Amino acid sequence: MTTAAAPPRVPEAIHRRRWAILSTLVLALLVVVLDNSILNVAMKTIATPAPVGLGATQSDLEWAINSYTLVFAGLLFTSGLLGDRFGRKRALLAGMVVFGIASLLSAMAGSPGELVGYRALMGVGGALAMPATLAIIMNVFERSEQPKAIGIWAGAVGLAIAIGPITGGLLIEHFWWGSVFLVNVPIVIVAVVAMAILVPESKDPNPGRMDPVGVLLSIIGLVALIYGIIKGGELADFTDVQAWLPTLIGVAALVAFVLFERRTRFPALDISWFRNKVFSASVVVVGVIFFALMGVSFFGVFYIQSVRGYSALQAGMLMLPMAAAQLVFAPRARLVVDRLGVAATAAAGMMLVALGFVGYGVISATSPIWVLIILGLVMGAGMAHVMPPVTVAIMGSLPREKAGAGSAVNNTFRQVGGSLGVAVLGAVLSTVYRDGMSDTLQQLPPEYRDKAGESLEATMAVAEHLGDKGKGLIAPAFDSFMHAMHVVSWFSVAISVVGALVAWFLLPRRTAAPGGPAGQVPPQADRASAQDGQASVQDGQAREAAAADA
Repeated sequence: MTTAAAPPRVPEAIHRRRWAILSTLVLALLVVVLDNSILNVAMKTIATPAPVGLGATQSDLEWAINSYTLVFAGLLFTSGLLGDRFGRKRALLAGMVVFGIASLLSAMAGSPGELVGYRALMGVGGALAMPATLAIIMNVFERSEQPKAIGIWAGAVGLAIAIGPITGGLLIEHFWWGSVFLVNVPIVIVAVVAMAILVPESKDPNPGRMDPVGVLLSIIGLVALIYGIIKGGELADFTDVQAWLPTLIGVAALVAFVLFERRTRFPALDISWFRNKVFSASVVVVGVIFFALMGVSFFGVFYIQSVRGYSALQAGMLMLPMAAAQLVFAPRARLVVDRLGVAATAAAGMMLVALGFVGYGVISATSPIWVLIILGLVMGAGMAHVMPPVTVAIMGSLPREKAGAGSAVNNTFRQVGGSLGVAVLGAVLSTVYRDGMSDTLQQLPPEYRDKAGESLEATMAVAEHLGDKGKGLIAPAFDSFMHAMHVVSWFSVAISVVGALVAWFLLPRRTAAPGGPAGQVPPQADRASAQDGQASVQDGQAREAAAADA
């Protein structure tokens, strides 16, 4: 019997600089993710009339965030496919250049409309870059080192989310509002130069024909779905036609996408991937954890700043424990997986997240601030033991040449789950808060009732406007907000437990070599994908490897 050859290794020249390559990818990831969280701190200043700000209305501010989210989510899947077909390095560099140019334009925007448009352009750049980062990791690291590399990648996401508000607070205190965008430009320049030098090109050597119908349906479906979800969250009413109609269009387009992909000879997305329960369960867990975690980002800012009286910069500092825990534990999650298996590790991580929400469900307006630090550490540790294992499971269950599409699916489910979390949990928070304030609001003049019932911040603004007559609003507002926060927290506990059950029952119990029960491809397919992956290294890289060896 002939012994099968071992899978080809990553070329030695690329293997030697793999950690330097990862550093450049993390830099790209940091700037794309950081910008989304940094903008929240600048909102109040952007709303200030010129020359200090742009005089943006509440609707303008919402669209400054949503235009990025819509474009980013709508193009994620398509961008992953383009990277697989035309080259992941090309997609990454193009995304970073577009992101940098759009950041510069956003910093110089002269009106709210211009800012919204440039933010949408930033979404194009982010969508091109994000899937390519993970796909390149899968192509420059051997299977044995991929869990550690993905752990660092996942930890970088958590770090960017936390340092965004801190960076934004420092910039707003010392510079003008546009500095929150301008700070991206030098980082992008450094990243692009490093990527051009270090990152190798790779792509699918046999991509088949283009699938324009499938790509178009996926864009329409994702954009319409995310828009409907966002609109429902803004209105706190998913029965409004502005919410349910685009949501229905999005769902219909995505159903048509699935049906078309099952019948076409060259599908943009191989639907058979979802027959693998490990792949399906992993993307569900990704969506669930980001759905639940949006609760903290949604009510946490109001609790820390409005109820507890901390500044935006201090609120950002209180996010650091969660980021620190992710940064410490995410790269080491593979050690727990090796000992306990994917299912137990991910399920335990989800239960730690649930435990954090239990803490938020019982915390009061006067609880010691160290309690928040402990909760952040617990939830960060939980997330660090969920994201790396399930991401490895998603990427490991696909051939290497499909890494871009796999990364795009992973990021798309994360984005949809997060958007749903903001919309649904935000709607629950608003509804419960308004119900709690209903009797108090009846005592106000009619022209103030609707405005004061929108949120805790809106109530505080009305109270300040009314002066002594508004003092009676403050205590009921705090009580109603705390009750609403507790309701959202326990809702998030339930969602997190569902995620833990999915992980426990559907993810593999034990780790295994490729082809084992961990959901990875069989050895023969892995060898074929590895050969394809090596074939995808361009002629220029082969010359570079020879030169480096010489």
